[in-house]
Amino acid sequence: MPTERPQLRALARRLGVEDGHYSALDAAFVPVRDDTREALCTAMGWEASTEAAAQRALARLGPAPDEAATRRERCVTAEERLGERRAFGVWTQLYSVRSARNWGFGHLGDLAEIARRAGREGAAFVGTGPLHATTHRRGRFCPYAPVSRLFRDSLFLDPERIPEWEACGRERLRAGAPPLEQRVARLRAAAHLEPEECEAALFEVLAALHESFRNERGTIADARRRAYAQYRAARGQALEDFATFAVLADERERAGEGRDWRAWPAGLRDARSDAVRAFREQRAGKVELHAWAQFELDRQLEAVSAEGRRAGLGIGLYTDLALGSVWAGSDTWSRPERFVRGVSVGAPPDRFAPLGQDWRFPPLDPHALRADGCAFFEQLLDANLAHAGALRLDHAFGLRRLFWIPEGASAAEGAYVRYPEAPMLGALARASRRHAALVIAEDLGTAPEGFSDEIQRWGVLCSRVLLFERDARGFRPASRYPQGCLVTANTHDLSPLAALAGDADLVLRRRVGQLPDDEALAAARAERRAEQQALHARLRGDGLLGAASPSDSEPLAAGVTAFLCATPCRLVGLSLDDLGGEVEPLNLPGVASDRHPSWVRRMRKPVEKLFDDSRARRMLAVVPADRRLSGRQHLVKRGPSL
Repeated sequence: MPTERPQLRALARRLGVEDGHYSALDAAFVPVRDDTREALCTAMGWEASTEAAAQRALARLGPAPDEAATRRERCVTAEERLGERRAFGVWTQLYSVRSARNWGFGHLGDLAEIARRAGREGAAFVGTGPLHATTHRRGRFCPYAPVSRLFRDSLFLDPERIPEWEACGRERLRAGAPPLEQRVARLRAAAHLEPEECEAALFEVLAALHESFRNERGTIADARRRAYAQYRAARGQALEDFATFAVLADERERAGEGRDWRAWPAGLRDARSDAVRAFREQRAGKVELHAWAQFELDRQLEAVSAEGRRAGLGIGLYTDLALGSVWAGSDTWSRPERFVRGVSVGAPPDRFAPLGQDWRFPPLDPHALRADGCAFFEQLLDANLAHAGALRLDHAFGLRRLFWIPEGASAAEGAYVRYPEAPMLGALARASRRHAALVIAEDLGTAPEGFSDEIQRWGVLCSRVLLFERDARGFRPASRYPQGCLVTANTHDLSPLAALAGDADLVLRRRVGQLPDDEALAAARAERRAEQQALHARLRGDGLLGAASPSDSEPLAAGVTAFLCATPCRLVGLSLDDLGGEVEPLNLPGVASDRHPSWVRRMRKPVEKLFDDSRARRMLAVVPADRRLSGRQHLVKRGPSL
């Protein structure tokens, strides 16, 4: 029999480690092991190897803080933005967009085109996946595993929207042997994303544009340099750190040490060291290039946001805040004290991933969050709400708890750790008010008890997904959906609607091993047929689908759109992938990149033609008039008081 460790268990509870959780597989209670408790206490900086050590730690910690009295003054609500109207919009993973102008990676020029076209249809918003800075190396690109959540990915820049483009951009594009133009044409036509090559091509031109920016003379050039100086001063040390890290990572990679700062020489692991300060001074021009790219991204996003409002987007752009950033990134390098070492974030076993999931990024330290009043969290929110009318929080359960996995352990050996929920929601409400923006929580999956009700009391919209809204009798009727939410047909982790008409995505899952054998594939096909029948039955019963064949995806997509629009939900989100008829999923969760390269699938139809395609026209035609905005629905002044 294992020795009872009451002091360890008391210390773990005091630090926020829950005693266990109910399994999503069989509803049985799964208790936390004492070795997991000890590992998590140690990761948080508290010695717990013996009962005496745990008792001493408890005495030093004192009583738990009382957060019940945190003031609740709510996020901006849908009623404030839209009155009593319901609305719809379009969402996409921007990088996957194909166009005649981008360089193989969907950019802000493409986002402007989507915003204009969606606005003409009466949409209230255009949503994107995270715009965070990510690694562009093969097999490691993932928008939900960024190197920084404070800054954006340079590949979203539209080089032709940079004012210096006309002076030297076109000339540089046509220079070289072979010309850069040929490389860009190949990347533009490629079936899948090649982020490393996209980065090389873009920065070849950005370097020339930046040089022109520095050297041009005249009133406009002077005004731009003043605007850049103001931006750089406003973003302060955070921008200097990010830009310095970008240059350091490139150089250490070329030196054979890789991009993970934990493997660099000791002096370069500390963002505040003399060695880093000297490096920044020696590479000032390269550091400035990356800082200037962030300035241009901010300027372009502001312009796209304004274009969307002129096109009639009553809410505007909504962006996506990923749950965390990777260890091998600038956020952790510049602020290591904000993160917990020795653990990673993930999820316990469930039907979707029977072995659990390890997302392999570190959690923010909940005690550091509490100590500074969630200042760093608020900084993240401000960075991602800039020029946005709404913000989606990926895995919003992290406002209450996250599943921590000790280093070297399996996902089944992790435990939930509580976060300062009320202070974080307070920070969220303040940021929402500063930016006059809605907040949308991705609260899908096994939710902590009462979580969705609590965040709605703070004015946060919840999420609902058609493919998850089922019970033993089939798909739930539209009338049973809640009002205070954003509803979509699917998510970036699910197959597009067109896939439901066949089994190509199931064959893919079998090929990469997500379905372990042909028996599992046969079971998945049978489940797909049952899903088709249930969905067709719901849509036909509501008069939204005729006698269409299950293999015909266009009428199904239109029927689903009509169904979503018939719900009471304040917001309906239509996927650009569904408008374009995509079949292959963007992501296969839990599948290693050597078996399947998730996140690199690009759209087949160019955005310039997509909205005029018969499939898109059929889907948009069923959006009712009472979900379409007139183009002048701007009902909130910027920055209302708390």
